Amino acid sequence: MINKFDIGQFVNALTEQSVVNGIVERAKKKRKQMKLSQKQLSQKSGVTYASIRRFETMGEISLSSLLKIAHALDALKDFENLFKGQAITSLKDYEG
Repeated sequence: MINKFDIGQFVNALTEQSVVNGIVERAKKKRKQMKLSQKQLSQKSGVTYASIRRFETMGEISLSSLLKIAHALDALKDFENLFKGQAITSLKDYEG
């Protein structure tokens, strides 16, 4: 994946870019564990080969395509807990 400048590379901070990088790396690892090429994943998921290449090199993809890829990689359930965390409205609530 093409690395963009990310402050998270220099300090221990969760950033949008570090999350994207992690998702891409885990998806690539899962694809390879399943012994799928990018073209095979494209066929299995219905996401264009170009979109999968762009995702794995630049971290750019639509949400619907990401969900299709997750489904093809048997990882759709990973999205189940997205946004379920409690909103932090006070520093007393923070359990970082």
